[in-house]
Amino acid sequence: MVDGKKKMYHLLQNDDLYQYLLDTSVYPREPEVLKELRDATSSHPLAFYGTAPDCGQFLSMLMRLVGAKKTIEVGVFTGYSLLATALTLPEDGKVIGIDINRKSYDVGVPFIKKAGVSHKIEFIESPALLALDNLLEDPKNEGAFDFAFVDADKDNYANYHERLLKLVKVGGLIVYDNTLWGGTVTLPDVSLVFPDSRRRGWVELIELNKLLAKDPRIEISQIPLGDGMTLCKRLE
Repeated sequence: MVDGKKKMYHLLQNDDLYQYLLDTSVYPREPEVLKELRDATSSHPLAFYGTAPDCGQFLSMLMRLVGAKKTIEVGVFTGYSLLATALTLPEDGKVIGIDINRKSYDVGVPFIKKAGVSHKIEFIESPALLALDNLLEDPKNEGAFDFAFVDADKDNYANYHERLLKLVKVGGLIVYDNTLWGGTVTLPDVSLVFPDSRRRGWVELIELNKLLAKDPRIEISQIPLGDGMTLCKRLE
């Protein structure tokens, strides 16, 4: 088990292999302030909402590969991936983080301040669709973002997709989290999904996977990392 007792959320064949990945390639390179935030989040009743450290590492590498300077995050929770993004962006970079729950984000604020990256972060407490629509009201925001990460309510992923395709530039990246939903996407009926908490969003994620696969505006790669991530590159 990760860190001795915690339940592990991954798609690898066993927990020992995942622990090996973390111990060998992730934890040795994880910034100390991210580790501290991860530890602080572990006692939260919804700790499983947090971005896995291997996923955070992957997101950081993607942003470096595309030279991201301006990014959006839909769904923040305590801010692990938001802080990872801020640490990755250049000194004049900016990430807009959108979440309906300021209380959870406040868990991460002391660590963001400690890391000295508060000036790179704009947190918007709002339903994400409203916040994205507000951004689109300013024509200067269309095609202005290099990268977007979505880890929020699965019911709205398809709606977020349409808006982010307008906000992210051609050649920019959009990453959707949880697209394999613990492997349950292979099941023939929602009644077979376990635990019950995974039933909400199951249909929407399956439909999203179909939508992304046939969307000619993007190039995609679905990756069995964490709970499944789909990487999209905007083509037009």
